[in-house]
Amino acid sequence: MKAANSNDQDSFDQLFAELKAICVDNEDTNKDHPEQWETLADFTADLDEAVAGYEKALTKAKAINSKDHMSSIALSMALLQIELGHTDAAIDNLKNAKISANKIEDKELKAEIHDRLEALVDGSY
Repeated sequence: MKAANSNDQDSFDQLFAELKAICVDNEDTNKDHPEQWETLADFTADLDEAVAGYEKALTKAKAINSKDHMSSIALSMALLQIELGHTDAAIDNLKNAKISANKIEDKELKAEIHDRLEALVDGSY
């Protein structure tokens, strides 16, 4: 975050590469976790690649049935899909996020998912 916020591209690139290596090294091991893939997607500049990263993170969250991660990842993916003009996919992800969010305690996340979904469906987004 510090490198990204300070526009230190060299440090950012180095840290991004380290995170990517950790994700790849941990994949399909007991250290594999959706949060590391979500973080990688969060910092991926190419939006299509970021969506693919969120899809991988979501698959891993579903595998461990982590409703918190499923909700936040689906929301993040939907926001990028909106930017890319993939409205139907974004709506699907927000609907899935809303279902997952029914089982979590984070009221702010629930409200954001609900509000974004409503705005997108009624065209006021």
